Amino acid sequence: MGEILLAEDNPGDVRLTKEMFENAGVDGTYHVVGDGVEALDFLYRRGGYENAPRPDLILLDWHFPKKSGAEVLAEIKSDAELRDVPVAVLTGTEPELEKIRSESPAADAYVLKPPEPAECCRLVDGLCPD
Repeated sequence: MGEILLAEDNPGDVRLTKEMFENAGVDGTYHVVGDGVEALDFLYRRGGYENAPRPDLILLDWHFPKKSGAEVLAEIKSDAELRDVPVAVLTGTEPELEKIRSESPAADAYVLKPPEPAECCRLVDGLCPD
């Protein structure tokens, strides 16, 4: 799969998400950041992330400290260098998922966390077809 940026502040969700992707056979290198500012630092290669790779997929928590998932997503999609990187928004409940999908249609996918292995495969196959 390549490089996966997992932007999530809850260590339990980080562990479960990685486990689900790995159980689905999605191999990759996971880079974990814990807030919106850190996610943007990683993407723009600043603040200790000067050698960060360009991710092939971004898994973005919606409820993020410092900068929200909405703010991070808006910045990614407004940047010519980053807008083509697939972004999957992660959130905790189905009603919230539908609300986010209707209010912020810029994401490439919307996923309940932790994702089931089958959802991980569909997500990767749909967003990262290599």
